[in-house]
Amino acid sequence: MLRQATTRLLSRRSISAAAGGSVPLRPFSTEVPATPALDSSFVEAWKKVIPNVEPPKTPLAFMQPRPPTPASLPTKLTVNFVLPYASELSGKEVDMVIIPATTGQMGILPGHVATIAELKPGVLAVHQGNDVTKYFVSSGFAFIHANSFADIIAVEAVPIDQIDPSLVQKGLAEFTQKLSSATTDLEKAEAQIGVDVHSALNSALTG
Repeated sequence: MLRQATTRLLSRRSISAAAGGSVPLRPFSTEVPATPALDSSFVEAWKKVIPNVEPPKTPLAFMQPRPPTPASLPTKLTVNFVLPYASELSGKEVDMVIIPATTGQMGILPGHVATIAELKPGVLAVHQGNDVTKYFVSSGFAFIHANSFADIIAVEAVPIDQIDPSLVQKGLAEFTQKLSSATTDLEKAEAQIGVDVHSALNSALTG
């Protein structure tokens, strides 16, 4: 549990450095409301405390209503790729997406069976014709729907071409040293996560 609790924070820090309550049950469905409901009491409380900053949004705020599952297989996969603070792709029609799932690299094509996949640090590749756009993602989930929609939600992501290889090597060396000198479980967990993320970054740049 210690490792899981620190993964999101440390992996986000690693990528940034390299680039310079209760949840209600929801059906596994293709339906997304057109206008997500906002908690007005939360917004009011937020503005009292932080009046100069907009209240945080959820990934749902970036997504459009879903069409029903078509009778015939679509020729394109519609992708929404969002972060906690931004939308990288919104309703983008592509040929294929390859995601770094915890079970291995997973290719998603139009008509893919409905699936939920957990993401690990690695490369997310978006294929559109001969063009391939690659991002390094820290972690997150991919929700693949039966109507050829894919919602990819990452904790942190950055285009591969914005990653500085020298900073990756520096970070890998620093976390490797920390791992060898760690004395507590917390220090070992933090250092191991840093090594894992920087190793994945290095593989993404050299692969």
